[in-house]
Amino acid sequence: MPSNIVHGTDGFPRVILTDTTGSSAEVLLYGGQVVSWKNERREELLFMSTKAVRKPPKAIRGGIPVCFPEFGNFGSLEQHGFARNRLWSLDSNPSPLSPSNSQSSVDLILKSTQQDVRTWPWRFELRLRISLSDGKLTLIPRVRNTDSKPFSFMFALRNYLSVSDVSEVRVEGLETLDYFDNLMQRERHTEQADAITFDGEIDRVYLCTPTKIAIIDHEKKRTIVLRKEGMPDAAVWNPWDKKAKALPDMGDEDYETMLCVDSAAIETPIVLKPFEEWRGRQELSTVSSSYCSGQLDPRKVLHGLS
Repeated sequence: MPSNIVHGTDGFPRVILTDTTGSSAEVLLYGGQVVSWKNERREELLFMSTKAVRKPPKAIRGGIPVCFPEFGNFGSLEQHGFARNRLWSLDSNPSPLSPSNSQSSVDLILKSTQQDVRTWPWRFELRLRISLSDGKLTLIPRVRNTDSKPFSFMFALRNYLSVSDVSEVRVEGLETLDYFDNLMQRERHTEQADAITFDGEIDRVYLCTPTKIAIIDHEKKRTIVLRKEGMPDAAVWNPWDKKAKALPDMGDEDYETMLCVDSAAIETPIVLKPFEEWRGRQELSTVSSSYCSGQLDPRKVLHGLS
């Protein structure tokens, strides 16, 4: 595990991960949040709001926030839960995962505090391994029930992806699926389009999703491939112009260059008995695509990659 914690200009302690391809990632202990993921050409693949507030207790808008134990405003807690605005620690005992000595991996842990128990009355340990290898960014979240009573929770990794122009992006892999539309009081609908494209605000939770989803960016000729396990749902969000202007920590034009496609467990909360542990996994990778010139079948992106 890297011990080289550095402090940025914002004062937050962070860990910098690098791999042999020249890719890099930046992980804050605040929120256990990945705030940067760059490819070998030093191109940023994650979106960060131009007005992101980097001051506790605010959550940071961008990167990959960890949403636990709730997602959205479905429960009584603050939106998306409290894990994203707590200070995490380095995890010296990531068992049962084998310890990682790689400079391109870090293990973090968040344990319940007295403050947390007052608002969410169960004790837990939330662990997160973040690793970078061959340009792929992998996150392995684990939740252990350290309480004497069972509890249930929602979980999501909110992936703020950097795109050239959201109106030119296609998301493949969610067609024909049912989804909750949060813009219509969580009404349940079935996706009719052969791919999701964007021409206005979207806030949906797709249900029973595949393990692979492709986000095809025509202008950048790049496809981001999201692979996930243990998180059956996928939230898709873009605030568009009016909502972006209403968000104090988002620039008016920021919505044009971002898209959230999240790994999540929302529809059916995860239930843990005392001392049980849940584990999820998410991998983000990129492939070059010439889809804008019709040379790439997006279904081959979904099904043809090992």
